[in-house]
Amino acid sequence: MERLVERVQSCKNINDAIELLYEFIPKSNSLEKALLFTQEKHEGQFRKSGEEYAIHPILVAVFVAYLGGDEDMITAGLLHDVIEDTCCSKEEVSQEFNKEVAHLVEGLTKIMEIRDLELVPSTSDEKIISSALTFRKMLLASISDVRVLVIKLCDRLHNMLTLDSLSSVKQKRISEETIVVYGPIAHRLGISSIKNLLEDLSFRYVLPGEYKKIDDFIDEHRQQLQLRLNHFTTETKALMLKSGFSEGDFTIERRVKHYYSIYLKIQRKGISIEEVLDMLAIRVIVNEPIDCYRALGVIHQNFNPLISRFKDYVAIPKENGYQTIHTTVFDNKSIIESQIRTKDMHKTAEFGVAAHWKYKSGGLNPKLEWLNDFKSQDDSTDNIEEFYEIAKDNLYSEDIAVFSPKGDIFTLPRGATVLDFAFEVHTEVGTHAKEAYVNKQKTPFLTELKNGDIIRIITSHEPHFRCSWVNSVKTGKARNSIAVNCRQKIKEINNRVAVDILVAVFNVRERKLKRWLEKENLTNKIFKIATDSVYFKNVVNALKKYPRSDKLLFPLLKIDRYNIKKQKFDNIVIYSNQNVSHVLFDYCCHPKRGDEIIGFKRGHDVQVHHKFCERASNLMSEKEQMVFVKWTREAPERYRLIVSIENKKGSLAAFLQYLVKMQINLVTIELGKSEEGHADYFEMILELPDKNVDMAREKLKARYKVIEFVSTNDVYK
Repeated sequence: MERLVERVQSCKNINDAIELLYEFIPKSNSLEKALLFTQEKHEGQFRKSGEEYAIHPILVAVFVAYLGGDEDMITAGLLHDVIEDTCCSKEEVSQEFNKEVAHLVEGLTKIMEIRDLELVPSTSDEKIISSALTFRKMLLASISDVRVLVIKLCDRLHNMLTLDSLSSVKQKRISEETIVVYGPIAHRLGISSIKNLLEDLSFRYVLPGEYKKIDDFIDEHRQQLQLRLNHFTTETKALMLKSGFSEGDFTIERRVKHYYSIYLKIQRKGISIEEVLDMLAIRVIVNEPIDCYRALGVIHQNFNPLISRFKDYVAIPKENGYQTIHTTVFDNKSIIESQIRTKDMHKTAEFGVAAHWKYKSGGLNPKLEWLNDFKSQDDSTDNIEEFYEIAKDNLYSEDIAVFSPKGDIFTLPRGATVLDFAFEVHTEVGTHAKEAYVNKQKTPFLTELKNGDIIRIITSHEPHFRCSWVNSVKTGKARNSIAVNCRQKIKEINNRVAVDILVAVFNVRERKLKRWLEKENLTNKIFKIATDSVYFKNVVNALKKYPRSDKLLFPLLKIDRYNIKKQKFDNIVIYSNQNVSHVLFDYCCHPKRGDEIIGFKRGHDVQVHHKFCERASNLMSEKEQMVFVKWTREAPERYRLIVSIENKKGSLAAFLQYLVKMQINLVTIELGKSEEGHADYFEMILELPDKNVDMAREKLKARYKVIEFVSTNDVYK
């Protein structure tokens, strides 16, 4: 693919582009017609670089042909912009070309590119909505035919290769969208050749400073890195020949890892580029699956493996069809990742869903059920950001493989729970799940699963909605199913909460308050009060005229007893006409930031509960006084710290006192294993309100042995 990219970038006129296309597919009358049609429709149009516009669709068609696309796909690649950017209509395409081509072009046209003039600045809050819209349009337009996605990826790849001619603002915005939308989709379709290119091309524009650091480091150490790679490759080849392999039985590829994957490693481990040890990789390509294990034996017998980094995707393939054995080994001072796969597995890894078009045989095809999941989610998801979160979870996930009692394999994202598995089996299984057994042991539904677990789900006739668990499950499918089931219940609770809050503000009976609401025509929208502070204050202002007590008790002072004041407490904001001294979290439900919450006033204190807490439901039934509560807008950044502390009296207390001096909040702490009685390892979740991460990391490293200091947020955020 890298060689093809170089040739595509050197094509500066239409004739060169057509010549390159015909290297991958034979000439035909229909292709000649499509080429002529494309040139005629785009005549007089030029790209920002000054090149004739028709070069772009021809080179997109080159990528489609390289991936093994048939004549219909290549024709659609040639025509993908004619409806959107020229006077050509859908009807004209249908008349001139066959139904398959028209179907593909229509699917591509539905994925309306966000125009240059409409690009949202990268600093805008609207950025996530734009990405979400692109997600939805791409995925829903592709449900009936995944070929649409493949052509669109080829289109985006060529756009990224020609990004230099655009302004820096547009370069960054398009690259951001590429890295969060197109890269993950290429990954899910198993097309690693395009995924890696899109990520590295985007990385250069999104984080130019970080890109330059890695590029400078690689450039400075290139000779040393190549010598290490050459030494390991030569030694591995000699060992394999000595162990019974023949020259023609295998090939070994070698490389320095992709820049973006190096960056992710730096971010996830909280280290500098100098501390990245496994920057080098080789790939051993053999003939048969059994040879993968023979080659693995050779490597493990002669180099010390890091067992924690061993993964066998040959025995248990990824959902995108990927099959390779991964192992990381020590070679003198180097740590090198070794991948072992067959030729067919290599084709599948490089071309993914397109492999069977290109090679007509061999390898596994990616499972595409997740596309159908998006259809049902779109039908039930009104909120575009919510759809984006579901899509992101499905596309970004790092996988684990678990099993049903019958041995069926289910691929889930790392961190998935037993309940996620239940919904993965079937929505009805998740909704009616009553008990769960993991490896024959009865297990809570929110237990995190591990690779290789065997899970059995017992169902009941009655559904169990578990609304309070909506943010505890990992997969978009489980979260969406719970949310759909609970949406009506949420509205009912919000109605009750809204009325109770207003009753507390005006200190009147519920019946009287409801009469006021009817007079003001507010009954149908009253549920908004529970979540919208501005609407809450507007309703209070609209109802102030009804109570007569003010006129009787305070005729001269003109005190507004119903003035709603904002009162802030750490992570919580209270809106009330009464003073609040403290905010307390009750023991029963432990709401986390972002959970739906409600507040009950007792004296001058407010107790906060999860909206679906049973105790909170009982308190509402008992007509406990309620107030409006919500989370503060800005959440402190959270980090996971693993640190070694000397095992002596007072050392932990001294460490915690040091955190206080640095104004770092400790959220959780867990004692790890002791190392021969000399030191203890602690795992903690910290909050850094000022977000000065580098300074905090350096101060901690200066005094303590820091094993890991990483953000708990996914790096894509």
